[in-house]
Amino acid sequence: MPEPSGWEAPANRPIAVKVAYDSRPKKDHRGVGRYARCLLDALRERSEPHELVETHDPRRCDVYHAPWIDGAMLRCPVPMVVTVHDVVELKRRGEYLRAGLRLKLRYLAVHRATRVIVPTHAVADDVVNVLGIPRSRVVAIPEAAAPALHPRPRDEVRAVRERFGLPESYLLWVGGLRAPDPRKRVTALARAARTMPLVLVGSTGPWAHELPDVHLTGGVTDDELAAIYSGAHALVFPSDDEGFGLPPVEALACGTPVAACDVPALREVLQGHAMLRSVEDVDGLVAAAESARRPAPAPLSWSWADAAEATWEVYAQAAREPDGWRSPSRRPVVLSGSRPAV
Repeated sequence: MPEPSGWEAPANRPIAVKVAYDSRPKKDHRGVGRYARCLLDALRERSEPHELVETHDPRRCDVYHAPWIDGAMLRCPVPMVVTVHDVVELKRRGEYLRAGLRLKLRYLAVHRATRVIVPTHAVADDVVNVLGIPRSRVVAIPEAAAPALHPRPRDEVRAVRERFGLPESYLLWVGGLRAPDPRKRVTALARAARTMPLVLVGSTGPWAHELPDVHLTGGVTDDELAAIYSGAHALVFPSDDEGFGLPPVEALACGTPVAACDVPALREVLQGHAMLRSVEDVDGLVAAAESARRPAPAPLSWSWADAAEATWEVYAQAAREPDGWRSPSRRPVVLSGSRPAV
């Protein structure tokens, strides 16, 4: 797991900061929701001597944190911190058709942030190279498995298997299935050669029910998810682009082996804790997952408490720079064609 970069060790006498935290995405069932919820809980537990307010109206606060780009403000009345989980929609515009005016304005707003938090150094490089944000403003703070995700006993595993009609031994994929996401490559995974059943966990849309020869669970609770992870033979993760990759980290936390594609963020996060295979070889990825043996490598040690401590220091940094956040972006982000967004 990468250590956070771009943040300073806390001073002997920490500055008390009142933070406005935009908690709207915590209801999202995708990774951004998991991030918003887990970070919020951890920030509350480590808030002394600071104050945290759930609001997207930052007036009367010292710092505003948008844990998603949709919360970034073009004209924020206080220093702003924004979490950018990835910039895949800019790197692969031909596959993602949402790069309209709303998205352009959101990325323009990110340029106005005092600090930009990213989950990996791989995303930090993208934010610098694609968005043109100075590296001095970018802070890499890793994510972690939720506290509820840990190995579950056999009776819990048996109960959840019966509840969802799961086979005795299965490969597992976890993520959002409401709409197809090109980088997740779920269709390619479903069609890959395999000898074991494949279970897909996540809220589904109609398209997911057309996938061949898979078991769909739909949305599950964290306790159910932990038991499903614990009962899986291995997690198979065919994404060809990720900002962090929470499911592999969650699987390891539940004692489940992981086979994933060898992409920069996953290579950085997993650091030898998973079997990595070429992006082009989905059949080889599935074969690696089927060959997995327990015990799985040790789970990663970084926790949400660690992430909260690093994030509080980012807030303190932002509060100490009341003039810098008003500066215009150093280089305009190019969002379509060759003309910069203005």
